[in-house]
Amino acid sequence: MTCSARLPVYALLIGAFIPQRELWGGIELQGLVLFVLYFAGILAAMAVAWVLKRFTDAGRQVRPLMMELPSYHWPHARNVAIGLWQRAEIFIKRVGGIILALTLLLWVLSTFPGAPEGATGPAIEYSFAGYLGRGLATIFEPIGFNWQISLALVPGMAAREIAVSALGTVYALSATGDDATAQALTPLISSTWGLPTAFSLLAWFIFAPQCIS
Repeated sequence: MTCSARLPVYALLIGAFIPQRELWGGIELQGLVLFVLYFAGILAAMAVAWVLKRFTDAGRQVRPLMMELPSYHWPHARNVAIGLWQRAEIFIKRVGGIILALTLLLWVLSTFPGAPEGATGPAIEYSFAGYLGRGLATIFEPIGFNWQISLALVPGMAAREIAVSALGTVYALSATGDDATAQALTPLISSTWGLPTAFSLLAWFIFAPQCIS
């Protein structure tokens, strides 16, 4: 199912490859593509549920659900505030640590070792990250991913939110923040990636398993 963490990737690729034009009745092409991406995730979840129900022993078992509902009443502001604080604390502890650690790890891998004397390519090509990306590219080449995309998928599997910033790091962009990074990435990827590559990456993020976080 499409979660909000995938939205930055959708926005980046749709903005780079889908023209902004109105189709009919006020419906824009970019918005329609975003709707199709969401709908594809919903259909995929329903298809997986149907397969598991039809072809697994556990799925064929009938388990009636009985649940006692609580007495509903208006919530108290204090209880809501405590609940929000607890959820925020859990999110920061569980997700924040993983995102921070993976971002720092990607920076270290893309920085060391430095480019040798007389190197003509970008410094990241001679780093640990460059070697890792080229190794992964041999696996993902059939679906059109270059070494930069392959490398950005690694932290993206830990948390979808950092896929855009990971691409920015891999492409050695100096922009700070997701919005600035996306603005700098849009013309770069639209001129270097093909449309099939963009659609392949969108399909990856639609059907990829849940992130580690």
